[in-house]
Amino acid sequence: MGKVTAKLFDLKGTAVGKVKVPKVFQTPLRPDVIKRAVITIQSHRIQPQGRNAMAGKRTTAESRGVGLGIARVPREKGRGERARFAPGVVSGRAAFPPRTEKRIRKKLPRKEMQLALRSAIAATGSKEMVANRGHAVEDVPDFPLVVADEFQALKKTKEVEETLTALGVLADIYRVKDSRKVRAGKGKMRGRKMKQAVGPLIVIGKNDGIAEAARNLSGVEVVMVENLNAELLAPGTHPGRLTVWVNSAFETLNTRFGGTD
Repeated sequence: MGKVTAKLFDLKGTAVGKVKVPKVFQTPLRPDVIKRAVITIQSHRIQPQGRNAMAGKRTTAESRGVGLGIARVPREKGRGERARFAPGVVSGRAAFPPRTEKRIRKKLPRKEMQLALRSAIAATGSKEMVANRGHAVEDVPDFPLVVADEFQALKKTKEVEETLTALGVLADIYRVKDSRKVRAGKGKMRGRKMKQAVGPLIVIGKNDGIAEAARNLSGVEVVMVENLNAELLAPGTHPGRLTVWVNSAFETLNTRFGGTD
């Protein structure tokens, strides 16, 4: 049995009351289901790509058969002994090229996707799970972390930063800043030069300016409660992301999920 109530904090980090913890936070941890759900979501972003069906085949090359004392590879007509067409020769076709027909999009039953989302939400309410994922949570006063609705009306980055400092979350943003580095490999040439850790997630019920105010903070993401999914709550298939719940979004979980089955 999990916690029944959680502390409600104002913008200065002071506990001003208590809120009832939705029953969804009692969902058992299912990292196996969460992993399948995250991989399924990720697969929907992959763009199909393949080779031209005639690549390496635009040639007159034919094999001359046996008995000539030469290899049986296809050779161009009228151009000496130039081998073409075969996978093992210069300018030949690829052996097993990627094809656009490949089935990339994975599917997951609706109930399994819902279980993954419920389990990922529940993991955000465990300080042990969040710490094991690598977040800096030494100064976070309570889990799940719930803040008053005034938080989603902030319109300046400085104000958001001050509130996150009061809530003990700023240390995790500095952790993300320190993790930022140049990616190893060819991804540097393909529009993804930098690589960094994942920071806090802010779940809101209404965007009154917080999304624009928080987007310049390293690793911080803002999402509407109705747009939550397993990947946002468990990036890289690892559950336990440090999550700040706005009170109205937190209460919405009651009507959206009710309780565990």
